[in-house]
Formats: sequence, C-alpha cells, structure tokens
Amino acid sequence: MSDGVAGAIPKQARPHHAGHRERLRERARGAGIHHLPDYELLELFLFRSQPQGDVKPIAKALLTRFGSLAAVLAASVEDLMTVRAEDSRGRSKGVGAETALDLAALHEVSRRVTKEEANKRTVITSWTALLAYVRLSLQHEPREQFRVLYLDKKNQLILDEIQNRGTVDHAPVYPREVVRRALELSASAMIIVHNHPSGDPTPSRADIDMTKQVIEAARALSLQVHDHLIVGREGVASFKQLGLM
Repeated sequence: MSDGVAGAIPKQARPHHAGHRERLRERARGAGIHHLPDYELLELFLFRSQPQGDVKPIAKALLTRFGSLAAVLAASVEDLMTVRAEDSRGRSKGVGAETALDLAALHEVSRRVTKEEANKRTVITSWTALLAYVRLSLQHEPREQFRVLYLDKKNQLILDEIQNRGTVDHAPVYPREVVRRALELSASAMIIVHNHPSGDPTPSRADIDMTKQVIEAARALSLQVHDHLIVGREGVASFKQLGLM
C-alpha cells in the first residue's frame, strides 16, 4: 500500500526536461526574449503547437536541417514536415502538419510586417525597408522567382507581383509582359527583383541582357525602371549601385 500521493510521479522517474518550459519562459520574461539563442526562441514558439513533450530536439533539428532561423521560417510546409528528432527517451518525433503551418504563418506575418514598413514612405526614400522586405521574401526560395514592384507617380508601391517561377537557376522573363502589366496598373515606374537560389547575388550575363531588354521596352512607353535587385543568401545586388544600368 502506497503512503504517497496517488498518481504522483516518483522524483527519479521525472523526465529531465520537466519544468523546462516554465524555466525558459521565466528567463525570457526576466533577461528579455531578445537574449535567447535561436533554438530557445524557436522552442518558445513550438510550445504553442506542441503543448506536451520536449521540443528542444525538434528546434535544434530544424536549425541543423535548414541552417538558420530565417531559413527555417522560409521553408515550405512539405520540407518542414520531413524533419525528425529523437527525444531524451530515444523516441522519434517529427514536425507535424500543425507545427509546419504555424511556422509558415510566422514567416508570412514577418513578410507582411516588412512590407508595411516599405509601404510607409515612397519606395525610393525607404530603401532600407525595401531591401529587408525583398530579402525576407526571396533569400531562401529554392527556385528562381521573377517579381516586379510596380510604382505610381509618387514612387509608392502599387503591387508586388510574381511574374514567373522557374528552376533552381532560371526563371523565364518576357519584357513585353512586364511592360503590358505596368500599363494595366497605370504604373509609372518599376523595380525588377529576382533571386539566385545558389546564394550568390552576383548578376549573370543573362541577367544583364534581360534587364537591358526590359529597360528598352519600358522606355518606349515612357516607363522608368529604377533598379534590378538580385537577392541571395549572401545579400542583395543592385544593378544601379553596380553601374549596370
């Protein structure tokens, strides 16, 4: 006959992570959430979609798989769901559909916040906010994506539109379609944006030739191309700053 509390877990049988969640929350409240390393910040978010168990192995596995916190959030739901990790008892646990969707939603929230910052002033005078927005949107895309930012007479953003998605190293571009869309939107100017999944934003000869074609097509209809930005994990290359236009 037990003389302890019925159903109590013997102290020695408690998992090593027992109480970890509350300790982590206390540290976040005390020292400040900005002091947490990436894996612990990710843990805090995972607590929501995985209300039980040790999520530290999953958080670390996500960072190992994708390489950075930004890359974790930018990953597709399908790729996120391939990640698995073993808990302290050797049991395999994966990223489920709910967790993957939560992470994708967090990335979309971040993207929209940076877009709001870019929209607060004219694009030309809020260049830092614009660069932050295009980096967040494209730096971890696994395939090339060609986008156009259409601007009005005050250089305020009318629309950020994906013109084409391509392969790991090519996205087809049709200059006449880019210009036709500008006319439909009553745009006065545009900024071309695409990404290099390789990570290196250095313009290729094909990028340079394509940009010249778009500029020529736009000039014929009194439309201005302010810049062509190439986004990679290593940064953003500006044709205007490089003297390529």
